[in-house]
Amino acid sequence: MKTRVVHQTCLVLIACLIAFGLPDSSYSQGGSSYSKGLPTWATSVAYSPDGDAVATGHFDERVRLWDAKTGKLLNILAGHTYLVWDVAYSPDGRRLVSGSFDERVRLWDVATGELLNTLEGHRDNVFSVSYSPGGDAVASGSLDKTIRLWDTTTGELLNTLRGHTDGVGSVSYSPDGRRLVSGSSDETIRLWDAKTGELLNTLRGHTDGVGSVSYSPDGRRLVSGSSDETVRLWDATTGELLNTLEGLGHFSNCGGGLAYSPDGGMLVSTNDHTIHLWDAATGELLNTLEGRADFVAYSPDGRTLASATGQSYLVHFWDIASYTGGEPTAVAETSWGRIKRHLQDRETKR
Repeated sequence: MKTRVVHQTCLVLIACLIAFGLPDSSYSQGGSSYSKGLPTWATSVAYSPDGDAVATGHFDERVRLWDAKTGKLLNILAGHTYLVWDVAYSPDGRRLVSGSFDERVRLWDVATGELLNTLEGHRDNVFSVSYSPGGDAVASGSLDKTIRLWDTTTGELLNTLRGHTDGVGSVSYSPDGRRLVSGSSDETIRLWDAKTGELLNTLRGHTDGVGSVSYSPDGRRLVSGSSDETVRLWDATTGELLNTLEGLGHFSNCGGGLAYSPDGGMLVSTNDHTIHLWDAATGELLNTLEGRADFVAYSPDGRTLASATGQSYLVHFWDIASYTGGEPTAVAETSWGRIKRHLQDRETKR
């Protein structure tokens, strides 16, 4: 019997965090009854396309936008009625999409914080959202076993992709926007035609739920992370298994535990207490960064990595060059303790 299925893992994590909490970090910022008493711990992290800002999703139903250089809180986007599990910027950086356990997908204006549209149709928690490279469509994956494709201008439901036999934990467009990849608790990875919704291939090999999938920047490879404690690399065209990265311990696979560097040369994976840096071509382990992380995102220039965890409100920034033999950037390993101060200051003023 499987002991760790991706969505069960996520839900157990959430239940434990709410039940037991962490010292000095459980406080409410108001809102609906779901948020009262809930912590503001991060559930996802995403860089803006220009690298100037970072968006984070949170347990308290909010999306927060931060200045990536100073850590200044730029805006709080409120509208969801349950915890926000995933966020993603549009290719031009002007919009943001969020997916929530309230079963809805919401589109936001980044500059003003205005809620532009609420996309309804899923019948269970939304675990993953992805903008198409052209910015005209959004894909969302849900515990209801479906992937839904939406028109970002009208909010119209374009297609519903069915085939997975368990919840969908991750969805991602190919760089050319022609395909979509999804990972599920049914232990499979599925490739879809993004226009027609046709199922093109089903990749099997993982022995537990698949919670994170992504295309390489050139679209030639796929990477997947699973509760079976492996990360696997696949040929995106043939579906051939190219490499299996093992010895990871408990992979943090609740949707954002994998990231390709922008040039495709490196791959980052996370487990409970370690961030692994890999050579994407050979699978060689280049370095390990000690620090709890569940979600990771590369800056657009590839020099900085942002990480967040479901047990903290902090976002950590890592100077990737200094860990891979390159020339260090001005951003050394730091953490946004100032995020906590901003949140506490706002709470005090209420």
